[in-house]
Amino acid sequence: MRGFAARSTVDEAIDWVDEHALPLGSTNVPIGDAHGRVLAEDVVSTLNVPAFDRSAMDGYAVRAEETSGAGMYNPLSFRVIGQSLPGQASDAVVKTGAAVRIMTGAPMPAGADAVVPVEVTREADGQVEITEATAVGKHVGRVGEDIAVGTTVLPAGRRLRPQDVAVLASLGIAEVPVISQPRVRIVVTGDELAQPGDEREEHQIYEANSFLLRGLVLRDGGVVTSIDFLPDDRESILSALTKSGADVVLVSGGSSVGAEDHAPSLVADAGKLAIHGIAMRPSSPTGIGRIDDTLVFLLPGNPVSCLCAYDFFAGRAIRQLGGRSPDWPYHRTTEMVARKLVSVVGRSDYCRVRLTENGIVPLAVSGASILSSTTRADGFVILSPESEGIAPGKSVDVYWYDQS
Repeated sequence: MRGFAARSTVDEAIDWVDEHALPLGSTNVPIGDAHGRVLAEDVVSTLNVPAFDRSAMDGYAVRAEETSGAGMYNPLSFRVIGQSLPGQASDAVVKTGAAVRIMTGAPMPAGADAVVPVEVTREADGQVEITEATAVGKHVGRVGEDIAVGTTVLPAGRRLRPQDVAVLASLGIAEVPVISQPRVRIVVTGDELAQPGDEREEHQIYEANSFLLRGLVLRDGGVVTSIDFLPDDRESILSALTKSGADVVLVSGGSSVGAEDHAPSLVADAGKLAIHGIAMRPSSPTGIGRIDDTLVFLLPGNPVSCLCAYDFFAGRAIRQLGGRSPDWPYHRTTEMVARKLVSVVGRSDYCRVRLTENGIVPLAVSGASILSSTTRADGFVILSPESEGIAPGKSVDVYWYDQS
């Protein structure tokens, strides 16, 4: 065994990730599967929405100038000559003294230039009385009023929200060009691990990191192609690292410099181990590299370190490969510190905190192996390598584990 001769800074590791995690190519997906995906190209409308003048109200289509002077004590009477329904246009032509009954969304009949709402009308015996004057174009949705031909509706790089997908559907688009989702292989190593539901030997622990990582990958827009559970065996780990079919490989465990930490040397031999050992707490034994076109992240086996290293580096890469923002996917606010947050100059600290009525306080139990600390914590603070800590009364940015 040996220690790390030198450690990279967090910024150096992030710079390497940003240089190598470039957006993947594009693919077309059915519009029903487009929610949350990232557009690969601008969407330019090839049609007008609406494609015809239509009513914005239930009422009567009329010639606006003929309603001048209408009021409660001066109702004006018009002959009802037809009806226009959504999808069923009226062939009547509105001339002097005539009106067409019309429903919301129905095509405007020829000759009419306004709609009088049904609330200010009274129909009987083929006549309708109107008690309110209206203006030209009132309650009429014009051709292209929503979207005009040639308009850039949504830009490339847009992460599609439900309303975005609805707009695409309104344009008749059946397939959407999106950035491909990163394919992620999760490799969990360790002779000491047992699976939940299995019998556990006396000195084994139940494996949890695969469940943690799977949820994080899905959150960040990746697709988990496989989860391999392997012993501390060089050949097995090498096979998982080098087989095809993944854009990213996440290795949980065996990332440090111990006798059973095989992954770093395997990555170095098969490809390039660009980063190994980072000046941060926790997650110092993190490794980052690539084998051919596959990015490889060696994540410490301690669960909090695994979470931390994923969020700092692997998650950032997966988000960027899929065309998303590299930024932390956590809600952030500025809060007052109620009890000192301790740090050491020269390293970045990931400090779990709780929110109290007096401000935020560090979690009393915060070891890298204490996974439950992340459930007892409300969020975390990142302390820079220039910081000796944050004193009570100071303000600090807090990232909240809950998304809302």
